[in-house]
Amino acid sequence: MTNQTPAVDAVPTAPLPPATILGYPRIGPDRELKRAVEAHWRGDLDVNALRERAAALRAATRAHLRELGLTGASAVPADFTYYDQVLQVTTALGALPRRFADLRAGAGADPDGRSGAAPGAHPGTSLPGFFTAARGEGERAALEMTKWFDSNYHYLVPELDESTPIDYVPGFGAVDPTDGPAAQVLEALAAGEEAPRPVVVGPVTYLLLAKASDAAAPGFRPLDRLADVLDAYGHLLADLWAAGAQWVQLDEPALVCDAWDVPREEVLAAAADAYTWIAAIAERPRVLVAGTYGPLGDALPVLAATGVEAIGLDLVAGELPPAADLARLGGKTVVAGVVSGRNIWRTDLGAALAVLESLRGALPETASVVVATSTSLQHVPHDADRETSLPDDVRSWLAFADQKVAEVRTLAVGLARGRQAIAGELTADARLRAARAAHPGVRREEVRAAVAAVTDADRTRAPYAERAAAQAARLRLPLLPTTTIGSFPQTAEVRAARAAHRRGGLDDAGYQAAMRAEIERVVRLQEEIGLDVLVHGEAERNDMVQYFAELLDGFAATEHGWVQSYGSRCTRPSILWGDVSRPAPMTVAWSAYAQSLTDRPMKGMLTGPVTIMAWSFVRDDIPRAQVADQLGLALRAEVADLEAAGIPVVQVDEPAIRETLPLRRADRPAYLEWSVGAFRLATGGAAPATQIHTHLCYSEFDVVIDAVDHLDADVTSIEASRSRMDILPAVAAHGFERQLGPGVWDIHSPRVPSTDECAELLRRAVAALGIEKLWANPDCGLKTRAYAETVSSLRHLVAAARRVRAGA
Repeated sequence: MTNQTPAVDAVPTAPLPPATILGYPRIGPDRELKRAVEAHWRGDLDVNALRERAAALRAATRAHLRELGLTGASAVPADFTYYDQVLQVTTALGALPRRFADLRAGAGADPDGRSGAAPGAHPGTSLPGFFTAARGEGERAALEMTKWFDSNYHYLVPELDESTPIDYVPGFGAVDPTDGPAAQVLEALAAGEEAPRPVVVGPVTYLLLAKASDAAAPGFRPLDRLADVLDAYGHLLADLWAAGAQWVQLDEPALVCDAWDVPREEVLAAAADAYTWIAAIAERPRVLVAGTYGPLGDALPVLAATGVEAIGLDLVAGELPPAADLARLGGKTVVAGVVSGRNIWRTDLGAALAVLESLRGALPETASVVVATSTSLQHVPHDADRETSLPDDVRSWLAFADQKVAEVRTLAVGLARGRQAIAGELTADARLRAARAAHPGVRREEVRAAVAAVTDADRTRAPYAERAAAQAARLRLPLLPTTTIGSFPQTAEVRAARAAHRRGGLDDAGYQAAMRAEIERVVRLQEEIGLDVLVHGEAERNDMVQYFAELLDGFAATEHGWVQSYGSRCTRPSILWGDVSRPAPMTVAWSAYAQSLTDRPMKGMLTGPVTIMAWSFVRDDIPRAQVADQLGLALRAEVADLEAAGIPVVQVDEPAIRETLPLRRADRPAYLEWSVGAFRLATGGAAPATQIHTHLCYSEFDVVIDAVDHLDADVTSIEASRSRMDILPAVAAHGFERQLGPGVWDIHSPRVPSTDECAELLRRAVAALGIEKLWANPDCGLKTRAYAETVSSLRHLVAAARRVRAGA
């Protein structure tokens, strides 16, 4: 890697337009990308047809954003990927781990024997190979998946070591089968459109998100490969320049986080090196470095000292930077993220405009301001106007992606021409904001009083030793007991019955009969497989959060509010808009029926307060701690009713505890106090003989082990198969005294783990923690899996547990 002499005249001179967004939902308004990708996986759509559908979706998105008013070169982001933006970079660098080395050479062909690459292309990763790395194949496990910062999106973790090949795969653009950023620019220009702005994960963030591979030498850190990655990024920027891109957006959310294993000063030094080098490249687009998901803090002056042309500030999750830092931004464009890319509430236009005015006033005269979203809009649905089943008043408070584009444009006009130019919009916004505050469901005094009356005693159970003895006497389980996380595959018949009931085509009695038949089938199947603690399978549930949201006061559900969770997996978050209460029991009848069918212990299945909140679009008008306690009280009543119905085990899932952990260390103690407190409020009334389980997935358990310990659950199940149990040494070192169920089957991949594989993972767990503390279970619920792979995998899991239990 060598610095290149700047050639300023060669850099495009077009400024960024006054209004832009940092990204847009890529799944399509009706989940077109999901449907096309899954059709390809089923064999119903070949590679060329899939690429044609993806190109049509990209063209429609660009046209739609122009219609919404994002005009001018580089106003529209080009951020498409078939699966994940981090995997996109991994394949662009040819940096797949050794188990996928053949894919980089063009293997992983489609069923017709073609790689999916254009004729004459360098043998980069084919599109089928791209999906193989994401989903796994045969004995090759997929790349590990974890949460993208503190959002509900999941990315695929790069695995790097000293010898991982990192270079630029020529053609990662015009001919690359995964339709990279240069290809998207060429595609738009060929259609006679203005050049979009390619969006790529920045090099520092990419390396901080990566993990050292199993083959890495002791002490290796992915950030050690920065020079190699920068060399590849230099080639990418040259390709973008040649394609006609005027600007490129490099996302660096890692710079807002100070909780990496790498010391902060080394992260800042890496950012300085990276962007000094990038800015010195002669033939490249102008560079926007976007600091999203929080304040850049001490990274802002570091970026300001480099030659990048624009810096994006998240002014929703972060505040206006100090005046001294803003004074350093002369000659730069400041992309001001004042419209939230993560929630679905209308922007307070008056407050946002005040921030923009203050920002402009504090910047040097040579700096310019562009109005933007705080993050990509990939975290929100497409269009609130489609939600015709929502109450009119609730819908009037909402802004999905399309409405946020309109807000960005409105604020850009207000900043350029003054408040009088948007006086009508400001007045309408204030009126709707006042109506929301006055709505009777937004503030319910009896709910607020109940939360205010909570004491520490309400959050405290009997000592664990007492509970463990009572539960052992009641449940009589073997060593290394087996169970599942809760849900079983939802068949087409189950979904059809639920849909028919929802639209009135199936009466209550018919629906009850259909669900009971499915519950009995699932219970008998578990008995036959040999599981020790059973579940009812959750046939009646559309989603682990939406099901509860539809039964609790204070929520609303959408029809079209889909957002991408990972790959082709989309969720429809509920809207938590008011004070929360439980009008009636929600799960008791189903669990009690399931328990009546078997002598084996049945688990009642609940979603925890933090997860219900985090996986909904949560209200922004009261502290989240108060929302969590409202949910905790509602679930506490449900736990009591399950106990009264004779359910001996209750699982309260809290996968969101880790994902909503603040990105700054200083903010974490307060968060953990109220989030753990809400869980303990939900479970604190349980009798000693009632075994309380919880489940965490994608949770980097070692990062929050103190908090998980303080949850005081009797059994905690966690995702562990993709990481090969590498979190367990930290658990052992911590001295975790209660029971743990590390997952031995990665349910997010279609591959079936063998008995030997499950047994080997269990042996690793036993070696770390001892068999007395362990359970055997999958990584997560089975709702999205097919029955054939589910039954085979569970048989292997049970056989592996018996083998390890016997010492074999």
